[in-house]
Amino acid sequence: MSTDRSTDVNSPKSLRLVVKVGSSLVTDGGRGLDRQAIANWAGQIAALRAQGHEVVLVSSGAIAEGMQRLNWSRRPDAMHELQAAAAVGQMGLVQVYESCFRAHALNTAQILLTHADLADRQRYLNARSTLLTLLALGVIPIINENDTVVTDEIRFGDNDTLGAMVTNLIEADWLVILTDQAGLYSADPRSDPQAQLLSTAIAGDPALERMAGGAGSQIARGGMITKVIAAKRAARSGAHTAIASGHEPDVLQRIVAGENLGTRLMAQTTPLAARKQWLADHLQVAGRLRLDEGAARALRSGGKSLLPIGVREVVGEFSRGEVVSCLDAEGREIARGLVNYPAQDARRIAGRGSAEIETLLGYVEEQELIHRDNLVLL
Repeated sequence: MSTDRSTDVNSPKSLRLVVKVGSSLVTDGGRGLDRQAIANWAGQIAALRAQGHEVVLVSSGAIAEGMQRLNWSRRPDAMHELQAAAAVGQMGLVQVYESCFRAHALNTAQILLTHADLADRQRYLNARSTLLTLLALGVIPIINENDTVVTDEIRFGDNDTLGAMVTNLIEADWLVILTDQAGLYSADPRSDPQAQLLSTAIAGDPALERMAGGAGSQIARGGMITKVIAAKRAARSGAHTAIASGHEPDVLQRIVAGENLGTRLMAQTTPLAARKQWLADHLQVAGRLRLDEGAARALRSGGKSLLPIGVREVVGEFSRGEVVSCLDAEGREIARGLVNYPAQDARRIAGRGSAEIETLLGYVEEQELIHRDNLVLL
């Protein structure tokens, strides 16, 4: 996969985007899935893929489709009924997306996540590895919240937040939130005729949350406030957010081309700085790896992963996905990163070549002990 990406939406270089489409855009007013609309999204995303951009789609619609299949006219309040609707509707949602992307000779993959999946470091690494592999293979990942098992997420959650978490997960350049509104207004345009559309603002500005209104329909959940908060979350990993109307023709291509559509909430932190802060300052160190001079030199030179062969000693007990310190031969901490193997397996492969991992462990999780994308120099 090319790593030559830019956070400038006007750049000719390839971008990695997370596109979130809400229930109001993929359903026919709550009467089940709008196949024509979904075919339109597939066509737009196929065009972006042809231009070299990477796209992950976060789609609502499972509960709305389930309601239609079960002949329910009103969204239920009971948790078990919501979960049942999600289980039924997810079948239809995946079928329609699969057929629409197939028309463009693109493979799709269904990914069901919960917030807990991305809060757990081991599952975080697993989800990240899977998504990056799918993108490298040219597959379009279609992500939805796993509404059949979550509880509070159905009642209070939203796919705007999930889209932001996926943006952080894969270090996307942009989070594009498509809605039935033109963007973020200074006030609720449905009740205030003086409301002004905001073209550009800073993600995380407290004033934005005061401007945002509530949820707009009985089918959708969330509203503009969740989009503003999602943009703040996405900005933590340096991603910008675009909030625009999904009813605009060719909206995705126009946003990527730099047209001034909707509202752009700009991150003030570069992706590298945000990720370094998260890894270095906010996650507890669970163990230490003492490196030989060659491995320490490779890390200091930048852009290198840590291979097992460069590790002289493994100190402490840790699980896959936890943060470990990397020490040079003099015991100075030079880097931190998310480790791909638990401590007991790391000890078995320390000092050995990557080609020996499967022989020594009976499996291969990754060729690297710490991948360069999950490692920061100190």
